[in-house]
Amino acid sequence: MAAETPVCDVGCTAPDFRLRGVDGRILTLADVRGPRGTLVMFLCNHCPYVQAVIGRIVRDVAELASHGVSAVAIMSNDTDAYPEDGFDNMAAFAAAHGFSFPYLIDETQAVARAYGAVCTPDFFGYNADLELQYRGRLDASRKEACPDAPRELFHAMVRIAQTGTGPADQIPSMGCSIKWRA
Repeated sequence: MAAETPVCDVGCTAPDFRLRGVDGRILTLADVRGPRGTLVMFLCNHCPYVQAVIGRIVRDVAELASHGVSAVAIMSNDTDAYPEDGFDNMAAFAAAHGFSFPYLIDETQAVARAYGAVCTPDFFGYNADLELQYRGRLDASRKEACPDAPRELFHAMVRIAQTGTGPADQIPSMGCSIKWRA
């Protein structure tokens, strides 16, 4: 089922976490925090919305690093009901797409709840003080990539890195709903 993110709660502080990555390391928010900004993304392997844009996400995250923005992806789906999102498949997905950022599993779904994540992909763009400044979409793509779509997330995060504030106009992200445990 498709879901859309709510309006950005500007200034809300990023919740901390302690999660296991596909590389076996346990990471916290402090471990992934960028000097000029931090992008927290909720992704999964099976969602057609994620699959349509994963190459763009990887590209944008790599380019954002030169602006002092770090990124992390978190997978919070119920892996019993959706085994394609399981830990081993996460590692394979990250390797296949050349992730340069940590991919973490939120087995209890507590982190997704703390952030208020609703779909995949769901993007939370924070400034250097870990204050939320962006809760919009990657670009105009949906289940198919939109050719030559303006890079909304990328430009918002560059702006945040440079000024500490996000754009006033933000279009919600849309994707598959988080698959909550019963």
